[in-house]
Amino acid sequence: METKDVILQLRIQNGWTQEELAEKLCVTRQAVSRWETGETTPNPETLKQLSALFDVSLHALLGAPRQLICQCCGMPLEESSISKEPDGTPNEAYCKWCYADGTFTYSNLEELIEFLAGHLSNSHWPPEQVRAYFTELLPKLAHWRSRE
Repeated sequence: METKDVILQLRIQNGWTQEELAEKLCVTRQAVSRWETGETTPNPETLKQLSALFDVSLHALLGAPRQLICQCCGMPLEESSISKEPDGTPNEAYCKWCYADGTFTYSNLEELIEFLAGHLSNSHWPPEQVRAYFTELLPKLAHWRSRE
C-alpha cells in the first residue's frame, strides 16, 4: 500500500474530513488532498506528526515496504507489537516485550534465551533446539551486536 492510500484510509477510519485533518496538522486542506492523490508526499516532520496523530509507526505510514523484526528477540514486528519510547513515539527497532518506555526487559543474552526456551519449546521443538537456534540468531541482531 502506498503512503497516499494509508493516509486516506487512516483519515477515513478516524471519521475526519480533509479539512479536519488539515486543521489538526496546521496545513491546508489542499495539502491533504495532494497527499491523498499522490501528487505530493508529506515532509518528514509532517510524517512524524501524522504518525503521532494516527498512533501508527512511520513504517506503517510509508506503506510497510519491508518486514521489520525486533532487534532484540528476532520476532517479526506488527503494528500492534512495536515498542514505544517514553514520549509515546513508536520505536520500530524493538517489540513491546523487549523494550518499553526507554528500558530493555532483558539484561543479557542468556536471560532472553532461557525465557524463549521456556516459552517456545514444545514436543516438536525441544528446549535444546530452541536454545541452539536463538544462540545462533540473536548475536546477529543489532541490539546484541552493539553490546559486544
